[in-house]
Amino acid sequence: MFESLTSRLQNIFSKITSRGLLKEADVEAALREIRLALLEADVNYKVVKELTESIKSRAVGQDILESLKPGEQVIKIVNEELTSILGKTTSTVELGSKPPTVLMLVGLQGSGKTSTIAKLALHFRKKGNKPLMVAADTYRPAAIEQLKTLGNELNMEVFTSDTKPLDIAKSAIDKAKKGGFDLVIIDTAGRLHIDKEMMNELVEIRGSVKPHNILLVVDAMTGQDAVNVAQSFKEKLDFDGLILTKMDGDARGGAALSINKMTGAPIKFITTGEKTDALEVFHPDRMASRILGMGDILSLIEKAQETTDAKKAAEMEKKLFKAQFTLDDLFDQLQQVKKMGPINQVLEKMPGINKMPNIAKQVDEKQLTRIEAIIQSMTKEERNNPQVIKSSRKKRIANGSGTNVSDVNQLLKQFFQTKKLISTLGKNKNKLIGKNMPFNI
Repeated sequence: MFESLTSRLQNIFSKITSRGLLKEADVEAALREIRLALLEADVNYKVVKELTESIKSRAVGQDILESLKPGEQVIKIVNEELTSILGKTTSTVELGSKPPTVLMLVGLQGSGKTSTIAKLALHFRKKGNKPLMVAADTYRPAAIEQLKTLGNELNMEVFTSDTKPLDIAKSAIDKAKKGGFDLVIIDTAGRLHIDKEMMNELVEIRGSVKPHNILLVVDAMTGQDAVNVAQSFKEKLDFDGLILTKMDGDARGGAALSINKMTGAPIKFITTGEKTDALEVFHPDRMASRILGMGDILSLIEKAQETTDAKKAAEMEKKLFKAQFTLDDLFDQLQQVKKMGPINQVLEKMPGINKMPNIAKQVDEKQLTRIEAIIQSMTKEERNNPQVIKSSRKKRIANGSGTNVSDVNQLLKQFFQTKKLISTLGKNKNKLIGKNMPFNI
């Protein structure tokens, strides 16, 4: 996410922070580079102009240029101005006091609207809500089947009917009231382009069912086209917020950095993958930090809390500090890490990761699979007591896991190193914080 823009900005900032003092000319030169980087990232030129002018008005002041660390002060200003451009504060979807709350999703065909409905439904179910997904895109039969398939996967109900989209929406709300659903999420028809027929239908549904929120789904990878689509929808069908999809594939960031300023509508969610749990609440301040390569530790913690079993975590802590950590425990920990999402996405949220060039790309996802295969090819005795694993056993494990004896040796070496480190630090837990585990994944 934002790899190209982040890399460019990091190079610019490294120049200004390496100097003890900054002159106005230095700031001007940095701003020219920032302006070019943003334009190359497909950010709207009006947004670029406003952003750089705001930065300049604050960064060339006497208090900044004569401060002890002016370069860092400039970066702080850029961070704050980026946050402002992205929307200033987090805008969430609040459910109404009288159920059901009705959400209506709109957007062009191919934006990821139907799959986003399932992601939203899962997001709210985790919060304790009971969502009903509504298949009202009757123009694309595949959309109905897609939503039904996703509903089966999530064990959530999908409302379908052979009637018109408006009647489907109204009937779904009636069903929600009778069935105890507190949230209705309506999928509407998308088109390859915006047309009068499409908009008339959406306006008709909006006027009849009066949704609490209309959310426009746009493909972030289309850059300025996404902004243009959003502006057209805003003119013809007012909406309450945006969902940017495919953010994991957006290396530039033009849509995310332009769309709020150009439409006046807040970004409420982003999607970062195809899986149904790949949905994040959009936080402008955290996104600005990611763009600047500063990480997003709060989102990382929230994801960990969401995917980690608290009871298991407590049991694991006891095992760790009593040096009772086994290869079975390692296997469980790998499963927990995988639940947090692709490793590269987890790493890019870690502060300071930008100082290790391309480390997120260098992480071998397949290595996790190899480690799991090796552990699964061991007997229960070997997993609990790996000291018994000698030459003949290593050959058997390697053959069973489709790996080499050298892979088995590497895993065992790293495991024993980790266990020794934990044992040494067990008497003082605070020393463990910040230490790097030697597992090369």
